[in-house]
Amino acid sequence: MATTTRIGTQINAPRSTVYRLLLDGDAVAAWMMPDGISVDVHRFEPVEGGSFSITLTHDEPVDVGETGQHDAGTVRQQHDAYFGTFRSLTSDEQVVEVLEFVTEKPDMTGAQTVTFTLTDAGGGTYLEVLHEGVPAGLGPAENEVGWQMALTKLVALAERGTTD
Repeated sequence: MATTTRIGTQINAPRSTVYRLLLDGDAVAAWMMPDGISVDVHRFEPVEGGSFSITLTHDEPVDVGETGQHDAGTVRQQHDAYFGTFRSLTSDEQVVEVLEFVTEKPDMTGAQTVTFTLTDAGGGTYLEVLHEGVPAGLGPAENEVGWQMALTKLVALAERGTTD
């Protein structure tokens, strides 16, 4: 059963800066994933209907012998991937993405919608992320922690003003 995660953060930067960071493939590679995961952006077309394709590499190798798929003690780098489209873009206000994991795990399949909404607040921007359709294989608490780590990185990038 899919769930929903809603999380927000205050960013001391204008909405235009935050919006650009949501739509810049290099910036997304720097902030989107939680700690311990590297990001490779293969395709990133930030226009309505445009697509994206991203591979995630976990920094720590996993012992795949524990899964029963290989001999015990076999260690390999864990990779995950997802792809999607930009459903709608409202300049400096909202980005809506629909994405799906590339996986053979039934509890991680299905379309997910991530809506980033930007509003003026406290002389900067309040960013709310609504992640709908979180797959059953990704627990709500784990998803929220991951988003919090990612948003912390986004705040740092935006407040440095690297896109102005």
